[in-house]
Amino acid sequence: MSDTPETIPTVSDAPETSPAEDQRPARSGRSRRKRKSGGGRTAQYWMVVSSPDNFRKTREHGFSIQGLKSRHRRRVETMRVGDRLLYYVTGRMGFAGTVTVASPMYEDHTPIWRSSRRDEDYPWRVHIRPDFVLEETDWVPAKEIAYRLDYVRKWPPEHWTLAFQGHIHALPRADFGIIEDEIARSSRRRKALAG
Repeated sequence: MSDTPETIPTVSDAPETSPAEDQRPARSGRSRRKRKSGGGRTAQYWMVVSSPDNFRKTREHGFSIQGLKSRHRRRVETMRVGDRLLYYVTGRMGFAGTVTVASPMYEDHTPIWRSSRRDEDYPWRVHIRPDFVLEETDWVPAKEIAYRLDYVRKWPPEHWTLAFQGHIHALPRADFGIIEDEIARSSRRRKALAG
């Protein structure tokens, strides 16, 4: 799993301390800081549910841009640089890759992705950079790991696929990590076979 670097607090973020406090030895043990992204907040983790054709379009653009549907403006507005996106591809019911958000949201109506709605042009966009992107034959089947995800437990086991309806979902960090680990493992397998 790729790690994004932690943001170090700026002088304005640091609490004021006295000279005596500055001379205290550093605490041992694990840091209590969490992974941070732009603005000093904890990174958010998202799942983009994409058709095979729309995922192909994102691939054709070098995983440099992702558009999201017009009805999801508020969600996309909360995205910040350093947030992570995971791709779930419908039809194949597989996880295809992860990327990192590289820009704030902006509006663009250039046609790239398609929807059954003629007027949908995925106008809320962010620049992205790829982390792990698999070839179609290596996509991780969702049914093999869905039972391990807290997010999926909101639905009865026989209806687990309902967790993957809709276009964009916020995921718990732990679930994102489980899926990204499986994607990374699939990527390593491919490299070993090609090796």
